[in-house]
Amino acid sequence: MAERAALEELVRLQGERVRGLKQQKASAEQIEEEVAKLLKLKAQLGPDEGKQKFVLKTPKGTRDYSPRQMAIREKVFDVIISCFKRHGAEVIDTPVFELKETLTGKYGEDSKLIYDLKDQGGELLSLRYDLTVPFARYLAMNKLTNIKRYHIAKVYRRDNPAMTRGRYREFYQCDFDIAGQFDPMIPDAECLKIMCEILSSLQIGDFLVKVNDRRILDGMFAICGVPDSKFRTICSSVDKLDKVSWEEVKNEMVGEKGLTPEVADHIGDYVQQHGGVSLVEQLLQDPKLSQNKQALEGLEDLKLLFEYLTLFGIADKISFDLSLARGLDYYTGVIYEAVLLQTPVQPGEEPLGVGSVAAGGRYDGLALEEKVRTTETQVLVASAQKRLLEERLKLVSELWDAGIKAELLYKKNPKLLNQLQYCEEAGIPLVAIIGEQELKDGVIKLRSVASREEVDVRREDLVEEIKRRTSPALCIC
Repeated sequence: MAERAALEELVRLQGERVRGLKQQKASAEQIEEEVAKLLKLKAQLGPDEGKQKFVLKTPKGTRDYSPRQMAIREKVFDVIISCFKRHGAEVIDTPVFELKETLTGKYGEDSKLIYDLKDQGGELLSLRYDLTVPFARYLAMNKLTNIKRYHIAKVYRRDNPAMTRGRYREFYQCDFDIAGQFDPMIPDAECLKIMCEILSSLQIGDFLVKVNDRRILDGMFAICGVPDSKFRTICSSVDKLDKVSWEEVKNEMVGEKGLTPEVADHIGDYVQQHGGVSLVEQLLQDPKLSQNKQALEGLEDLKLLFEYLTLFGIADKISFDLSLARGLDYYTGVIYEAVLLQTPVQPGEEPLGVGSVAAGGRYDGLALEEKVRTTETQVLVASAQKRLLEERLKLVSELWDAGIKAELLYKKNPKLLNQLQYCEEAGIPLVAIIGEQELKDGVIKLRSVASREEVDVRREDLVEEIKRRTSPALCIC
């Protein structure tokens, strides 16, 4: 029995070697040689006395998680959820599978990666590919117009897995979305702030957040001579620039997707550029790009976005990268992707990217009615006069950094009455009001929504005062 067990182990190892070579696309000769070895080992095993043999393994592209790994995951989720709640988000859940027609056509070229299920009871179903499209379906079904929500759950992709590089067929997504009608770039800036807060809190190393805008990409493709029908497929090629060289991307666009070399070179002049707000300003002066309406709108919004990111104190973590494309079809505006950076091996060397760890973007056309208290927001940062958006952004950022669960309305000049009504509808207990006089005096007016009482609190004491007023009462029995 011991000899047979040893031989079975050799068969298993040899089988893994063959599968590994196939995944690596090794030469046919090398694979044939190793398959021959496998067959020879199996022949030595002989018949298995008619018993059916079951192989105990996880399905391809999946894995088990040990108690230690689960403990780490729970700590990570705690950090993420804490941040989402600090920014006033509420949680929802949706089914793990959807009607196939709900998912079809939403993901561009990646639609081929959707897992279809066997027909059950006359319904064609598919496993969810991400959490965003189910969220859109949830909003439409419930006729919702405004919501800030998070959702942490597993998603499924019929991809060719690469376990060593973290590409699985089953994995978790941690989604945060703001749906509604708002002034440009204020909610987008908050989403980037949240991404930076979470990555900093997790202490997983240096990171960089790349940003771009689909309108800039579409405008760029138009002036470069890409036919409208090829925009999305060329987007998919450009998006590979973080993994392969420009020459490989160009060869794909010309050889597989039918662009002329001249058009591809013109695209290359743009997509190999990256930088900060200075690059945005440079492209605003580009004689061709600035004449394209879509590109101009995208560039102007990015310039505004960088102003807000500076106020949030995260502009140094953001890079405007024209090669960032994000393959999903539902993005309509700003897109972003965070990558971890490795420390250079030698001084002066470029940091090496270790892959995307977070991503997202703007998609228009979604809309909620808040009827019950569904968030844990402690305070709304409001303004009493116009032109105080910068001060509101600075203050709400201070509160988030101090662990306070805070929100602000995504309007440049919201009316104070509208801000107070929002607090009453959402059940937010406190309002921190900034006014011109308060700024001069170095205080914040703190208002109790229930009693409507107001007191002036020195700015440096505001965090402690909010914590004191919102902490649960201590009961000694």
